[in-house]
Amino acid sequence: MRNYLSIKDIDNLSEWVEEVKMLKIAPKKFKALGEGKTICLLFFNNSLRTRLSTQKAAINLGMEVMVMNFGSEGWALEYGDGTIMNQGKSEHVKEAAQVVSQFCDIMAIRAFAKLEDKEKDEAEEVLNGFAKYASIPIVNMESSTAHPLQALADAITLAENNSKIRPKVVLSWAPHPKALPHAVANSFVKMMQLQDADFVITHPEGYELNPEITKGCTIEHNQEKALENADFVYVKNWSSYADYGKVLNQDSNWMMTQEKLGKAKFMHCLPVRRNVVVEDAVLDSDQSLVIEQANNRTFSAQIVLKKILESIK
Repeated sequence: MRNYLSIKDIDNLSEWVEEVKMLKIAPKKFKALGEGKTICLLFFNNSLRTRLSTQKAAINLGMEVMVMNFGSEGWALEYGDGTIMNQGKSEHVKEAAQVVSQFCDIMAIRAFAKLEDKEKDEAEEVLNGFAKYASIPIVNMESSTAHPLQALADAITLAENNSKIRPKVVLSWAPHPKALPHAVANSFVKMMQLQDADFVITHPEGYELNPEITKGCTIEHNQEKALENADFVYVKNWSSYADYGKVLNQDSNWMMTQEKLGKAKFMHCLPVRRNVVVEDAVLDSDQSLVIEQANNRTFSAQIVLKKILESIK
């Protein structure tokens, strides 16, 4: 595998999940694989789980880790071709990507959607700009439209906690005071499309995700109906896609409660706003899988890095 930019870069999801089970038993078994190799993590946005879990994964594989926070440390980058750079941008991605490629063996990038221009966000100028000009593999640590490391961790979490042949999994929108990107929801949908499950997406009208991504999925605007007999409930906020980046609804009735959850397991990528997205009673219950999900972020990153290291060795 050359790059990990999307969940579609996984050739066999179930095989990867099975391999992760072995990594969790002996996380440093393949330490020799990364010896003498360096990964550079480039952050254009804040991070807690993504940064620490990816660093931990690289360390487990024997790699050296470099980290750069572009927001406060790097030059403002230009991504357009033929641009006359006489304004605020000091460096072009064409040079930046080639320079970083000389310093490390794998590059990982985190750059959120700005939610101002749909076409620009969907062009993934940061991720694709580096992928175009870098001479080394690229890992997506969350981009404008995708979070494949989180989706892989979610798949691992589902597999570890599922006892049914065909579980019912619900992705539910929840209120949030800020406009949030679609990346986590997009990748979760794409991951679930690879699963044998009864999958339902529920959200208020106006919060439909990209129809090209949700094509073929069951969408239910009645949250209570969608949650009936659910085994897993994944809660996440996202802003409007059609009215791009806008907050159309702050209906607190969509917050996940213990009563709504019933006997289902609760999932969320974190960070989460307590008593806005989900009530304390859910997060602090035995049904909550959020800490397990966070732990599995290390192993989703580790299996990705292992696959890449095996391909470049």
